[in-house]
Amino acid sequence: MFCPKCRYAYNPGVTVCADCGVPLVSELPLIPKPEFVEYAEVLITFNPGDIAVIKSLLDSEGITYYFHGEFFNYVRPLADPARLMVRKDQVYEAREILKDLKITYTISFEDRESEENE
Repeated sequence: MFCPKCRYAYNPGVTVCADCGVPLVSELPLIPKPEFVEYAEVLITFNPGDIAVIKSLLDSEGITYYFHGEFFNYVRPLADPARLMVRKDQVYEAREILKDLKITYTISFEDRESEENE
């Protein structure tokens, strides 16, 4: 018998997981393969304070993101920016959340595109 939650194997006769408290099953369900998730760059910043504010806003709205190079920025300040990467299917929502935010030293993806086209 196995616990479907913690996947621990039990001796015959035991019917409930001692740790999780859930009923045991005779076979464990298959572990699903992780899905591939694409991310897109939304903005870049050099300011750790901006990163904290952005994280707070995105966390509160359930946006999946990460800052590429966030901790390297502490080693070489102003050398390499932290890049906000957001799930591709949530980019529009993230931009809407951040569009009116007044933060320092931040370049949005749209700003960079317009600079490159000039």
